[in-house]
Amino acid sequence: MSLEQTINERIKTAMLARDEKSLRALRAIKAAILLAKTAEGAGTSISTEEEMKMLQKLVKQRKDSLEIFRSQQRADLAQKEEEEIEVIEQFLPKALSAEALREALQRIIRELGASSPADLGKVMGRASKELAGKAEGKAISEMVKSILQSSAQ
Repeated sequence: MSLEQTINERIKTAMLARDEKSLRALRAIKAAILLAKTAEGAGTSISTEEEMKMLQKLVKQRKDSLEIFRSQQRADLAQKEEEEIEVIEQFLPKALSAEALREALQRIIRELGASSPADLGKVMGRASKELAGKAEGKAISEMVKSILQSSAQ
């Protein structure tokens, strides 16, 4: 079953259960899918990889909003963002732990023969593709930088 079909089924279930929290997030996902499908140059369907990127983007947007709402002491809005993040993350693969991420990045660095911070771009390109959906880009970048800096010393 495609993500779009799954979302449509979950929307029906949430509507019947009068689950407003889930419904908000599911409708946001559905809107993002429709935007992706109707974007210029897009085909009739979107790939699984594109779906994962889209879901990650939705989570990132909500995390950014969450930080802003917390800094402005808007607990009511922050709670809504947290609820939506929780629902959206159900459709993403389980994130790697910090230890597993470090191991994966060290393997990629060894395979590429990267040895200094100057190789950051090369490592990030491959790591972003391999770890898509399993770790945030920011976390990958920070860890790659720390690994490369410690190996250069």
